[in-house]
Amino acid sequence: MTRRNTVLSGKAAALADPDVLDALEPAADYDGDQFDREERAALRRVSGLSTELTDVTEVEYRQLRLERVVLAAVWTDGTVTDAENSLRELAALAETAGSTVLDGVIQRRQSPDPATYLGKGKAQELRDIVTAEGADTVICDGELAPGQRRALEDVVKVKVIDRTALILDIFAQHAKSREGKAQVELAQLQYLLPRLRGWGESMSRQAGGRVAGGEGIGSRGPGETKIELDRRRINTRMAKLRREISLMKTGRDTKRHSRKAGHVPSVAIAGYTNAGKSSILNRITGAGVLVENQLFATLDPTVRRAETADGREYTLVDTVGFVRALPHQLVEAFRSTLEEVGDCDLLLHVVDGSHPDPEGQISAVREVLAQVEGAGDLKEIIVVNKADASDPEVLDRLTRAHKHSVVVSARTGQGIDELLSRIADDLPKPDVEIDVLIPYERGDLLNRLHENGEILASEHTAEGTRVHAKVHAHRIGDYTAYRVAGD
Repeated sequence: MTRRNTVLSGKAAALADPDVLDALEPAADYDGDQFDREERAALRRVSGLSTELTDVTEVEYRQLRLERVVLAAVWTDGTVTDAENSLRELAALAETAGSTVLDGVIQRRQSPDPATYLGKGKAQELRDIVTAEGADTVICDGELAPGQRRALEDVVKVKVIDRTALILDIFAQHAKSREGKAQVELAQLQYLLPRLRGWGESMSRQAGGRVAGGEGIGSRGPGETKIELDRRRINTRMAKLRREISLMKTGRDTKRHSRKAGHVPSVAIAGYTNAGKSSILNRITGAGVLVENQLFATLDPTVRRAETADGREYTLVDTVGFVRALPHQLVEAFRSTLEEVGDCDLLLHVVDGSHPDPEGQISAVREVLAQVEGAGDLKEIIVVNKADASDPEVLDRLTRAHKHSVVVSARTGQGIDELLSRIADDLPKPDVEIDVLIPYERGDLLNRLHENGEILASEHTAEGTRVHAKVHAHRIGDYTAYRVAGD
C-alpha cells in the first residue's frame, strides 16, 4: 500500500497545480491511510494545454470563437510523462482541427469504464469543468464505443467525440485530391456505420400518409426503418467509393509501373506527422510542397525526381504522416497510398528529434508499416530531423540506438549532404561487369553507360572506345553486340 501511495503521490506531483499540491501535502512524519488523497488524485488537470485567446476584445473574441473543447484521458499504463505527452498530442490535434483547447484532465484507472469511459463520478466532475470553462465539446483520448459516447454525452450535456473522429475530421479538412477525399469519406463512413443513432419514433417510421395510420396497401409487414435505410445508404456509398478508389489505384499503379519499367529507383519518405517530411523533400528537391507546423499537413503523396552526386536518377515520394493509434479505418482507406512505401527501394524514416518521445514515434510508425505489404523488408535510414531544436543528449541516444541513422535539420540544412550521401550508398547500384568495344558512331550507348553505369576503365582505340564498366542487369542487352571476346 505504501508503494502504491508513493506512485500516486508522484502522479499528483506531475499533474496537479503547485497550489493544489500544497493543500494536499501530508505531514512529513506520516504517509499512510491516504484514501481520500488517492481519490482526489484520480483526476488531475494537465497544465499548459489552454489555447484560449486572451489578448482580444470580447467582440473580436466572439467573431473568432471556434469550438471550445476540454480534453479527457484515461491513463492505464506507462508513465505519467507518457500520459501527458499523449494528451498534449491530442491538444495539438484539436488545434489542427480548428478548436480552442480550454483544459485537459487525466484519470488513473486500470481500464476505461465500460459505461462512461471516465467512470460515473469522474464524468460528473468533468461536467462541472465543462460548465465552468464554457466548453461545447469534450474530446476523449481513445476510441469510444458507441454506448460510451452516448452515456458520456448524457452526463456532460455537450458533444463528445473521440480521438478517431478528431483525426478523421482533420483528414477531411486537409484532403485535396479526388482520391484523398474519397479515401477520407470511406474512412468516415466506416467509422459512422456502427454509430448510427436514432431518437424515438422518428427512427421507427416505416410509411407515410394514410399508410402510416395503418390503412391500405403497404401497411403490413416490417418495412424498413429510418435507421435501416440510413445504414443501407451508407453501405451503398461505401461500395461505390471502394470501386472509385480501385480505379484510381489502377491509374497510380500504371504510373508507378512506368517508373519501374524505366528502372528508376524510388525513395519513400515516411514518419510521424509533423516530423518534417515535406521540409526534407523541399530541401532535397526544391519541390515547393506545403509545409506547416501542424499535424497532417500532407495527405496526398508527392513524387519528385532527384539525382545522386554521380548522376544516378531516383524518385522521392512524400507520404501521409502517421500518428500513435492511427485509426484502422484510415490505414485501410489509405492502403493504396501506403503501397507507395511498400514498392520503394529505400525508406527514409523521419523522426522529430525535438519531440518528448521520439522512440515512441519510431514504434508507432513501424507498427503501421508492418501492415503494409513489402514495407517490412525495406532498407531504412532513420533521419532524425530538427537537430537545431533538439537536446544533444537525445540525438546521441537515438544515433547510438539506431546505427543506420543521420541527424539533420531541414530548416538550416545541417546534415543534408550526409543524408544525400547515405541515399546514394543505399540505392541499387550497377553490379554486372562488362567489357565492351563501342564504335564511335554509337556515342549514344557510351553516353548511356556514363549516365546509368559505373565506368571502371576506358580506352580509345582505332575501332572505337573500349570500356570496362558495371551496369544494371536489365541493361546488359543493350551492349551484347559490342562485347569483347572472352567477356
